Amino acid sequence: MNLKYKTKFLSTVCLCMIVFFNFAQTPKFKVTLDAGHGGKDFGANYHGHVEKNIALAVVLKVGKFLESKSDIDVNYTRKTDVFIDLVERANIANRVDANIFVSIHCNANKNTAAHGTETYVMGLAKSASSLSVSRRENSVITLEKDYKQNYKGFDPNSPESMIGNTVMQEEFLENSISLASRIQDKFASDLNKTNRGVKQDVFMVLHKASMPRVLVEIGFISNPEEGEALDSEDGQNDIAQAIANAILSYKREYFDGGEFDNEKPNIEKPKSDPVKNDSPKIIKESQKLSIEPVKKDIKTENLNGIIYKIQLSASSKKLELSPNNFKGLKNISMTSEGKIYKYMAGNTSDYDEIKKQLQEAKTKGYESAFVIAFKNGKKINVSEALKN
Repeated sequence: MNLKYKTKFLSTVCLCMIVFFNFAQTPKFKVTLDAGHGGKDFGANYHGHVEKNIALAVVLKVGKFLESKSDIDVNYTRKTDVFIDLVERANIANRVDANIFVSIHCNANKNTAAHGTETYVMGLAKSASSLSVSRRENSVITLEKDYKQNYKGFDPNSPESMIGNTVMQEEFLENSISLASRIQDKFASDLNKTNRGVKQDVFMVLHKASMPRVLVEIGFISNPEEGEALDSEDGQNDIAQAIANAILSYKREYFDGGEFDNEKPNIEKPKSDPVKNDSPKIIKESQKLSIEPVKKDIKTENLNGIIYKIQLSASSKKLELSPNNFKGLKNISMTSEGKIYKYMAGNTSDYDEIKKQLQEAKTKGYESAFVIAFKNGKKINVSEALKN
């Protein structure tokens, strides 16, 4: 091989290695899927429909769809009919450093007419119906060996007993609500399901997971008609598709920085009827836990254009807006919604610049940080901002 072709060959090899290295270094979005119950824990059982079997079937279908995406890693708490301790389910997600944790269950009620879907995030129950769900799902710990030692101080019949013994991981709350809202929206818009809303309660399976996490009640197997659909291949495929599309929507907004990919929802159906308010406290996407009008302390340049910031955390503690309190990050600002304070860093109209600042925030320990956008001082979706 003469010098000319040898040089060209080596250049090609080097280029291929660089491309391969860059591709290999691209971070993947990690999803942990949890099929509720399993093994000796059957979960709810009505009309021949068994919760543990339906939950597993739906989880495997969600996982199969997500695994077809090269930029997503999926792992499971169980893929077969086995019993897994609640705390171990969270540990599985923590060990792989998952970006989100999604636990899938079926609802049940003595009132067999009850129907629809609801998705939970961590927090104190605001209604009797929510409390009954958490009691049922948490009761499984009594089947675990040495549960009194492993869950010392926690009474499954009184989930709020956990609150006094722990500091809630509030930095994941808004992300969890956003994911839960997207799931509920997909159920309503794509499948025309009755939307029972996004709710809060204390679930042991969510408590120990150190990332945005939700528990999805995909329908009532106690309802003869809904239970039949949930135990069918078509019904499970529809539910799985809706959940997977919601996860992809969340990924685009919070992991990809609002950038679009070619993924489109496979199902297009008209919006469902207005939400039935059968629970005193439902968190709607438009409310985002708002208790009173948002108080703003946002300094923005370029008010006639787009401003990008990084949301670092949400907390019940009010902090001085000093870089010393935020690991040296600059341009700190804050908004408050009720008793929740949201802290932000950065202030730029350059999207590429804010992505660099996001990486800096993550390297300094704000792993759940994400980009947000404002137009004329009003918060908008990042995807909308990128269109301008």
